[in-house]
Amino acid sequence: MRVDDRLRRLMPMPMPILSLRTIVIVAALSVVILVLTLGTWVWIGVTNDQYSQLDRQLDSVTSLGELSSLLSASEPEDAASTVPDGSLVRTARIGSTTLSVPKDIVLPELEVGYANTTINGVEYRVRTFAAGPATIALGAPLADTQRRIDMLHLRVVLICGGVIAGTVLVGWVMWFIMINPFRLLAQQARAINAQSKPEEVQVRGVWEAVEIAEAVEGMLARIGEEQLRTKAALESARDFAAVASHELRTPLTAMRTNLEVLSTLDMTDEQRTEVIGDIVRTQTRIEATLTALERLAQGELTTADDHVPVDLTELLDRAAHDAMRSYPNLDVSLVPSAQVRIIGLPAGLRLVIDNAIANAVKHGDATEIRLSAIRSGDHVEIAVDDNGSGVPEGERTLVFERFSRGSTATRSGSGLGLALVAQQAELHGGTASLETSPMGGARLLLRLPVPQ
Repeated sequence: MRVDDRLRRLMPMPMPILSLRTIVIVAALSVVILVLTLGTWVWIGVTNDQYSQLDRQLDSVTSLGELSSLLSASEPEDAASTVPDGSLVRTARIGSTTLSVPKDIVLPELEVGYANTTINGVEYRVRTFAAGPATIALGAPLADTQRRIDMLHLRVVLICGGVIAGTVLVGWVMWFIMINPFRLLAQQARAINAQSKPEEVQVRGVWEAVEIAEAVEGMLARIGEEQLRTKAALESARDFAAVASHELRTPLTAMRTNLEVLSTLDMTDEQRTEVIGDIVRTQTRIEATLTALERLAQGELTTADDHVPVDLTELLDRAAHDAMRSYPNLDVSLVPSAQVRIIGLPAGLRLVIDNAIANAVKHGDATEIRLSAIRSGDHVEIAVDDNGSGVPEGERTLVFERFSRGSTATRSGSGLGLALVAQQAELHGGTASLETSPMGGARLLLRLPVPQ
């Protein structure tokens, strides 16, 4: 077990934090509880404040004069200057004598202090105090004060209700816009499998959820691309194995037969040399076939990221110099032209030129080859002309297939040279064809698109 694995097991796993849904619910409930608490406090405060204002009005009356002046008032209007509605009730008790203004309303005998009482269906706020041997009670109707209290209570209810309703609305909006997209994203993520496609992840809502969804889409796209590449690699490997088994069985059998002949028969030196020559030629053919199959497999695994800017003029010039070193009796020339650049596979394009030159020399007995690259509109035409025997018109399409050889071929080969050319043309989004060359032999013409 590795050290980091042991440390990971020893370290405590991080505790999961509350879900966003729980946080929103707790926050909303906290706001509701806070609003109800503040509303209750304001409700009680409003009630007490209104009673305090009325009590202060009653207290101000007790300082207006002596008992004789309070009781000498025969009209209610005398006290109206203190209480706005002029309905102040005054009751004085001295021994067994009770005097009251107005006379038809007598305040009950209460303890000293403040109290509420109801007389003839009307609720009064009563202030009782002692003045020498007398006990005086002042009362004011509670109707106006209660109306103000009720009005203020209604405002408190409306404000608290509005805040609670707003909290519920905000919580619903947060649920719909913030939480629900993450829930949908989690559901879609749980449903992802090997066959899932990027477009299956569709989330709308807050930017963070959309950003995560886009990241998941990108991840699925990358996984899909890797799956396609892996699938292509497996198919290429199967194709390589199948083709190699089919194409190599015959030469390997011939090699085994020749080796058995060498080991079992007595042959002359001339016969032995001939058999060994056959074995060497067969081995060379097997090697050429394996090399060509390897290049085909590599071409099938090429991606768009492998394409880079290529200077065709420079590439053809190098190919011409290398060909004349490989074939001393061959004359390779380059048609002068302006610089031509494309986006492509340098190794693949060089493979096309090398195979075309090799085919012209080996199968067409060419002694002179001319290379050219000319831009024509939105395409580039790469031509390889030779003065060899050429390719019959009826075989010019067939020879691009795998393991197909023209009737004019003079030497054995893998039959994959022009198949590689066709593959590279397809990888570059172009076409490959054979025509009659002005030099008398064959012309390999490669038409490739030019990036705009």
